[in-house]
Amino acid sequence: MFILSAFRKAALLGVLFLFATSCVRANTLTVTHWGSGMYGLPFAIALDKGFFKDAGVDVTGFITSAGGGTTVRNAMASDIPYGEVALPAALAAIKQGVKLTIVHAGVVSLADNVWVATKDSPLSSIEDLKGKNLGYSSPRSVTDMVSTVALSEKGMLDEVKRTAVGSTSSALTALREGGVDVIYMIEPALSSHMDSLKIVFRSSEALPQMTQTVGVVRSDYLEKNGKIIEAIIEGRRRGVEYLTQHPEEAAESLARHYKLDPAVAKSAVDSVLADKAPYWSDGRLDYDGMEAMLRGLVMVKAIDEGPFDWKTVVDERFLPAELRGK
Repeated sequence: MFILSAFRKAALLGVLFLFATSCVRANTLTVTHWGSGMYGLPFAIALDKGFFKDAGVDVTGFITSAGGGTTVRNAMASDIPYGEVALPAALAAIKQGVKLTIVHAGVVSLADNVWVATKDSPLSSIEDLKGKNLGYSSPRSVTDMVSTVALSEKGMLDEVKRTAVGSTSSALTALREGGVDVIYMIEPALSSHMDSLKIVFRSSEALPQMTQTVGVVRSDYLEKNGKIIEAIIEGRRRGVEYLTQHPEEAAESLARHYKLDPAVAKSAVDSVLADKAPYWSDGRLDYDGMEAMLRGLVMVKAIDEGPFDWKTVVDERFLPAELRGK
């Protein structure tokens, strides 16, 4: 009797352990540059306000990487193989044969992306860059593409030296030491350093319509778990809606999740919301903005030239009906 009772007790404890483990299991989502880029704010709001849970998915946190292909690989290997990733990284993965599907738009403008000089610099416009040295992040990157397109449209590409300067911190060092005259900068880092920098030109002035990020899902998972992806899209959509209506509260959420000074967070949110074009998509796909990114990537040889059929990699079934396009 004692042996049987002990066995039953052990079995019961085992069941309770498994149940408890399943209840606290973290459903983390992959978001490119979480903690350093503005892309993740709708996710932070959706988590804080319970929008994900209301929609039917229990999200407990986010993972990230330095961006690019690493973020895509992280997303595809997760328990929920979903992520909001850079569109160039998604396109590169698709061309390499990765079976993923684009299910929603993320960030659809370059409102967070500017080019800056030191406060005492005489430069004040893109036209002033003739004979100067511009620092972008790395070859075939978005900053390479944006600077190439912006200078080409002004007929200045051959009149401006361009230098790869790496990360934001490395770019700042190069600028302060006089290695380059202008560097790229994104929010919220821009707001953190505005006391020592001045904006020379904004990327959105040269490229007003440009999709930066998209939501992607591993294709085999999508076919069996569409409701989960639908819930993620809805939670994020509600996050976008809320932050545009309550920017001050959104800034508080950004400061808390990204560990920023509240004034910096507020400046960053105000900066991207001040742009004429929407920065965060509610999920609807901007095919013109996606095509603009594609053309730019071809220009810097990040992607081979040739026709690209969005219909083969996009699935809009999981968007709300009113947000579906093609």
